[in-house]
Amino acid sequence: MWKSILPLLLALGLTSCATISPETRRHHADTLASAEGWQRLTLPTQHFVLAAYAPAAIRSDKILTVYIEGDGMAWLTRSQPSDDPTPRQPVSLELALRHTRGNAAYLARPCQYVAGADRRGCDEPYWTARRFAPEVIDASNEAIDALKRRFDAQQLVLAGYSGGGAVAALVAARRSDVVRLVTVAGNLDHAAWTRLHRVLPLEGSLNAADAWQSLQDIPQLHFVGGKDATIPPGMTASYLSRFPVARRPEMRVVEDFSHVCCWAGQWPALSSQAFP
Repeated sequence: MWKSILPLLLALGLTSCATISPETRRHHADTLASAEGWQRLTLPTQHFVLAAYAPAAIRSDKILTVYIEGDGMAWLTRSQPSDDPTPRQPVSLELALRHTRGNAAYLARPCQYVAGADRRGCDEPYWTARRFAPEVIDASNEAIDALKRRFDAQQLVLAGYSGGGAVAALVAARRSDVVRLVTVAGNLDHAAWTRLHRVLPLEGSLNAADAWQSLQDIPQLHFVGGKDATIPPGMTASYLSRFPVARRPEMRVVEDFSHVCCWAGQWPALSSQAFP
């Protein structure tokens, strides 16, 4: 039975490792980033202070790719939310650090990697039911503006992992400077996702699938694992079905991959497909 429910626990951000403190999780990400010459940034927005990581040495390039993190440690058990959604395994950061085409930066979700006064606005619904609320998307959009200015970029590629895929799509739908949208195991239709897993709807959250009209002119590629029980290919297909056949984005199924394994390790090869 445990094997059958484990994918859903991961999807909800549940973990039995509650002893892994937020400080330890932040230190883990700092260590990963520092090893590649990246540094942590704090980006104040109207609703939240968002954390980001970026190279300490910035190269001039007109395009910036921003990787957006997944839902992180949202729940401790199926009925007990976490008090800090900082991820134990920052998959999107691992992808960003393996980016091979031009400039890249990483953006955390609200309330991840922040402490003290920087946790303003960090109410529990923003990593549970309201994880894709309008104010979350507004804050992500503001932070991406700040990253774009930092790199003096003209255009953006947005790449999101898991729930970060929804944020990437919802931000892209609001902008005119996004030239490509890439998701990895992205939760692009959370209404279909909650029905599949028989969990409560994400009341107060925007749904990326509902934004299809604003996304249909943006080139897109959506990776999904053939063994992903959290976001199976059918969930991504539900999002794609919103688009007219002639404008339908591409889904690429990587047969032996699950929700977490083995995106980061294989990203140098996969990213050559994602960013032609």
